Amino acid sequence: MKVEKIHSKIYDIRGEKVMLDFDLAELYEVETKYLKRAVKSNLKRFPKDFMFELTREEFLRCKFSTSKRGGTRYMPFAFTEHGVTMLAAVLNSDKAIEMNIAIIRAFIALRQLVLEQKDFMNQLQKLKEELHERINVHDSQLNQIYEALENMLDEQIDKKTKELEWEKRERIGFKK
Repeated sequence: MKVEKIHSKIYDIRGEKVMLDFDLAELYEVETKYLKRAVKSNLKRFPKDFMFELTREEFLRCKFSTSKRGGTRYMPFAFTEHGVTMLAAVLNSDKAIEMNIAIIRAFIALRQLVLEQKDFMNQLQKLKEELHERINVHDSQLNQIYEALENMLDEQIDKKTKELEWEKRERIGFKK
């Protein structure tokens, strides 16, 4: 089973990465009603942090695929990574065990991707801060250069002004 196919069936609901019962049933190659029946007969194995039932609003908002009848009678169960692991213990078949291993690997790969992205974002933030510091340093250096140039230009203007004043002064003494 391709990890990408499993990744496409992992959703972010209530701030948790979860898989829905109908997707798991498809992966385990069992009917959804049998999967739900196995879960309901073993509810003690599925605390709220392992599995929860979606509300109608969550289900409609997420626009998941629906049954051939055009809808669903019961809201799907959402299984966290731990819930998927527990589900393999409830569905004790070779296919369930094989798929469970693939699903857990997909969750691990997803977690690793998030960690790598977080590291990348931290590095990007550090680079941004360093660049900002460099820009500030360069700005102050450029400001100093501009001030020095303005002072030099002012000095030259003052010198030219004094030369012109000297040329235009009223002369005393012998005049031609």
